[in-house]
Amino acid sequence: MPKIFSDPDAIAEDIVRDVGTTLVVGLPLGLGKANHIVNALYRRAVADRSIHLTFFTALTLEKPRPSNELEKRFIGPVIDRLFGGYPDLDYATALRKRELPPNIQVNEFFFLAGKWLGVADAQQHYISANYTHAASYLLARGLNVITQLVAKRVVDGAARYSLSCNTDTTLDMMRARAEGRASFRLIGQVNSDLPYMPGQGDLPGDEFHAVLESPDTEFPLFAPPSEPVSDTKYAIGLHAAGLIRDGGTLQIGIGQIGDALAQGLIVRHRDSAAFKDVMQRLSPAAHVQTAPFAQGLYGVSEMLFEAFLGLIEAGILKRDVDGVILHAAFFLGPQAFYAKLHDMPPEQLAKIRMMPVSFTNELYGDEGAKRRARVNAHFVNNTMMATLTGAAISDGLDDGQVISGVGGQYNFVAQAFALEGARSILTLEATRAGKTPSSNIRWSYGHQTIPRHLRDIFVTEYGVADLRGKSDADTIAAMLSVADSRFQQELMRQAKDAGKLPKTFQIAAAHRDNMPDRIATALKPARDAGLLPMFPFGSDFTDVEQRLIPALQILSAAVKVPSKLATLLWEGLMSSPNAIEEACLARLKLDKPATIQERAYRWLVSGALKSSRS
Repeated sequence: MPKIFSDPDAIAEDIVRDVGTTLVVGLPLGLGKANHIVNALYRRAVADRSIHLTFFTALTLEKPRPSNELEKRFIGPVIDRLFGGYPDLDYATALRKRELPPNIQVNEFFFLAGKWLGVADAQQHYISANYTHAASYLLARGLNVITQLVAKRVVDGAARYSLSCNTDTTLDMMRARAEGRASFRLIGQVNSDLPYMPGQGDLPGDEFHAVLESPDTEFPLFAPPSEPVSDTKYAIGLHAAGLIRDGGTLQIGIGQIGDALAQGLIVRHRDSAAFKDVMQRLSPAAHVQTAPFAQGLYGVSEMLFEAFLGLIEAGILKRDVDGVILHAAFFLGPQAFYAKLHDMPPEQLAKIRMMPVSFTNELYGDEGAKRRARVNAHFVNNTMMATLTGAAISDGLDDGQVISGVGGQYNFVAQAFALEGARSILTLEATRAGKTPSSNIRWSYGHQTIPRHLRDIFVTEYGVADLRGKSDADTIAAMLSVADSRFQQELMRQAKDAGKLPKTFQIAAAHRDNMPDRIATALKPARDAGLLPMFPFGSDFTDVEQRLIPALQILSAAVKVPSKLATLLWEGLMSSPNAIEEACLARLKLDKPATIQERAYRWLVSGALKSSRS
């Protein structure tokens, strides 16, 4: 049985004494980090520079950081409410301050999107890796410790521990250890808020070398609140929802587009006529799947998040594969999501199985069974940019700075080409906001995540570009049809100048009105009918905060355009806030402005609230 500790420093000392002064420590991606143990190891290495400590991980979670005064006023109370008890990771703080000691190294293969731009140490030690390759890199590095947050239960007097949120690489490493290809100490930290998940990650105590368990080391799980789904993201999600076939297989990436896709599927399942209507408004000429899900879908996704539970509750995710309707490798979400898993009846929870990432993201290993299960699979993931010839830019910039990581995206694109009837769907917003909006569809770009020879389906708010097996000219024409019309002519000119389009080519009339206002108009009836709520799967924000969010989004966009900012200021100066708007101003502590700056903020927010009334 494992050694039981109540003091993080004591367990860190035991690890050093048992393993030695060269520590290669694997930390699970995202939620599953054993923060107290990680910080104790960090402190031990800071105090003793003879210790060489390497953390190998991904998706280091940090509390949100307000970037301006209004953001601080809005998000500060939310941070206190949702993250107040979450212990910061000392290595992340040191990286941000450029104070990481030379005997400590942090390697990540996936970043929280955009959070480590310009941080030299993080950028230099980033490892570009497919999710499924991370375990092999850990083996090559000589991994000797894994620390992981676990759930605990006692069965017949014996303690058992669940890997819960992160079976992903840990189970693959444990298989390597069982086969004699690895030697490491598995160290657990118990967290009573963590759902106890059945399946391969349900482990006996003797799999662990040591476990930290104490009321003093309990902490609230990291729980990012759901973000509001914009018109643009709803349009993308709806287009993708029209591609999913009944009786098939579904994988979804995290984020608002994933929420929008799931809500689109729910609308389609519950009210086919309403779904047809909104799709007719969005894309009159498109041929889309609109039937409800009689057979249902089977889910196989590296990430489990709240939208999947919504699909289960709606009766969409129900196609049974050996008693399971959803296989996943890790999870992350708001507190309500964890509570649903925690309180789910055992017979229902048994239909959700957490698996190693080698299972969800690859066909290798029991390939025949996977192929039989993953029929008509659609793998839906986000990308930042795309080229006219069908390459995707998902993880980095052309100067080498890493935004996030490849993660499992290539894995799912590869599966889409390996499985009969499967498709890869990469979603992106057609434009990027800024002082001057720019197109996310480019003629070319200096970095690529998915090369153009693996082009399949791209979806923007303006429609679907099906590229598989098409010539370069047909591919370019299809991508132009889903680009924003403000940039179509210049993109078309670049393609013609390169000799990749006939000089006589013209964009079809049906695609020359790809403008944001058209999308808003097309979705308004469904929005007004409550079919496309801002938070389709619930929210940790209060009603007042939810009313503030669209106004603050309007204000954030206006900051980049001085004339719009001046208009909001004037509108606010002349407006008379209603009761809910007064409550919004009070929430930001602007109901009784005491300084010139606070009065200006009040007028700006009032103007934005007025602008967002419709």
